[in-house]
Formats: sequence, C-alpha cells, structure tokens
Amino acid sequence: MRGLSRASLVEVEERFNSVAGSADLGALSDELFAIADLLDREHGLRRALSDPARPAEQKAGVLRSLLQGKVGEAALATAEAAVSARWSRTGDLADVLERLGVVAAAAEAESQRRLDDVEDEIFRFGRIVAANPDLRRALADASAPEEGKRALLRGLLEGKVAPTSLRLITQLVVHPRGRSLEAGLEEVGRLVAQQRQRLVAVVRSAVELTDAQKQRLTAWLRASYGRDVHLNVEVDKRVLGGFSVRIGDEIIDTTIVGRIEEVRRRLAG
Repeated sequence: MRGLSRASLVEVEERFNSVAGSADLGALSDELFAIADLLDREHGLRRALSDPARPAEQKAGVLRSLLQGKVGEAALATAEAAVSARWSRTGDLADVLERLGVVAAAAEAESQRRLDDVEDEIFRFGRIVAANPDLRRALADASAPEEGKRALLRGLLEGKVAPTSLRLITQLVVHPRGRSLEAGLEEVGRLVAQQRQRLVAVVRSAVELTDAQKQRLTAWLRASYGRDVHLNVEVDKRVLGGFSVRIGDEIIDTTIVGRIEEVRRRLAG
C-alpha cells in the first residue's frame, strides 16, 4: 500500500491491536476474512464504503447495520475503523481486512507456540504445489466449487499441519483475490514472519542443511541484517554446490551454478 492507504493502514492496525487482545483470535481471523470476501463479491458495497466523499460515521453505520450480531465486536470494530479511513484505491479496503485476518491467525499460532510450525508448513505446502501440477490445477480451478476445494485441503492437511496453517491455506485457495497461489503463499508467509518482526530467508541448497549449519547461517544473517531471520530451506539438486539465500529482492548466491552464470555475464560484456 502507498501514500494515503499506508497511513490509513497504520490507523486501522492500531484499532485492531486495541481490540484483538480480548478476542478469540481464530474466530477473529475467520470473521475478517469473511468481511473481506463480502467486499470482494459486492462491488457496489465496497465502492460505497470506501467512498471518500461519504462521512466516516455514515459508512461505519451502514457496516454495523449489516454485520452486527453476525460477527464479534473485535471484527466489527476493526472493520468500522477500516471503512472510516481513506484509501488510495477501493481494493485496499478489502486488502487491509484480509491482512489483519492473517495477523490474527499468526497471533493465535504464536500464543500456541506454533508460529514456527505455521511458517514451515506454508513454505512446504508451496513446494508441494510447485512439484505437483495436477494438484495445482485442482486448487486453482476457478470453476471448481469452494466446498470441493475445502474438502480436498482437509483431506490433504487436516491433522498433519497446525490449524492456523490449514486456515490460511484454505483462505488463499478458496479466495485467491486475483493472486496466483504461489504469490499468495509468499505474501502470507511474509506476514506470518512479521508477527515477530523477522525476515524470511529462502535458502536453496543441493543437500539438506544440518541443524548446526542452519544455526550458523541464521546467526550470520541476523548479524548482517540486524533482525531475526527465519530460514525456509529448499533442497534443489540443480544447485550442484554451495547455496543461495533470497531475502526479499536481495540474493546472496554462493552456488556453483551462480558462479558459472556470473562468469557468463562477465564474458558477454
């Protein structure tokens, strides 16, 4: 988000933080997702509730009349703050509610001491989807019924991953909101990591790193970036030797393949 929306996001986050502490975080996450999905479906409602020419009190009143008794007070208060704010584009209104739904889910996982599990499971699910084109097509099929996708995900993941992981993955699959599944998983992984203000480093290596190697790499990255870092390690036989680390748009490449590509670029002038 940029400009006006970025400032509004801060305001809505402050309201969210003030009400989330006493809420059932799992229910709050589901309710914020449901409100975001409602605004995505009802274009006229979204335009009316994000119209900067309408008084904030009027927009909050319309929202409360629609949702009171259907969602908890924490979700309602957060959504009222969102519709009372001003946004650079109408889509940002639903975006911020979905974003805070992810934050609520991540906070629940942290309270259960399962935040690391959730980060790892979301990353691993992305790798599974990337390696299985049939599964990816089934999950990305816009014509497939939502309940069918939910049932497929329950069969694949229920009891095998944290409930928060299943909640977040299901939201991304059933309501992609214009994103590819890969982009959605990456975005959610970044938001989950921010729950403890950590960077996410995607490590590609020809072999699985030992625990000692992971600890040394984590310590080095923490010292380099001045922030905690969560490692997502991907074994890739094409690497040949060494490893690469991607943090955001920055890549640290020590692989043999990377060195060969660098030589080729230098020779090509």
